Amino acid sequence: MDLTHINKEGRAKMVDVSSKEDTKREGIAAASIYMKRETLEKIEEGRIKKGDVLSVAQVAGIMGAKSTPQIIPMCHPIMINGCDISFNLDFENNKVDIRSEVKNTGKTGVEMEALTAVSIAALTIYDMCKAIDREMVISDIMLIKKSGGKSGLFERDGYNGKGNSY
Repeated sequence: MDLTHINKEGRAKMVDVSSKEDTKREGIAAASIYMKRETLEKIEEGRIKKGDVLSVAQVAGIMGAKSTPQIIPMCHPIMINGCDISFNLDFENNKVDIRSEVKNTGKTGVEMEALTAVSIAALTIYDMCKAIDREMVISDIMLIKKSGGKSGLFERDGYNGKGNSY
């Protein structure tokens, strides 16, 4: 299979999407951040000194989705029609599951924007809680679903619509 981001000289290039048709596209991604139970309790109770952790992480995730082409070199700047971030506090496993849904109508997909959104949201949670828990672990960053475009639908096996809480 030819790599689309490599030119004839073997160097990086941005793919030309000018001949592609505009289609409705969606990207859904997930991530988790594991932490001490006390940290999770403080997030739920709003007792983190830096503020409302999940509200700040939600805004940061949306900003991350919108900034994807500035931090991922070969991503096209695209018009995002919508971006939503949701959180599930999982006390059984001492983690926060993060889920993003990004939509657009365009020539290229939004899976990188969805992945960036959950990554930035997780990093923001880490930043806001690191004073009390430096052992947090960000993991399980994954594409859950991608639709639209020539390649069509991708849906991860086992997906139940709740981030990565399978």
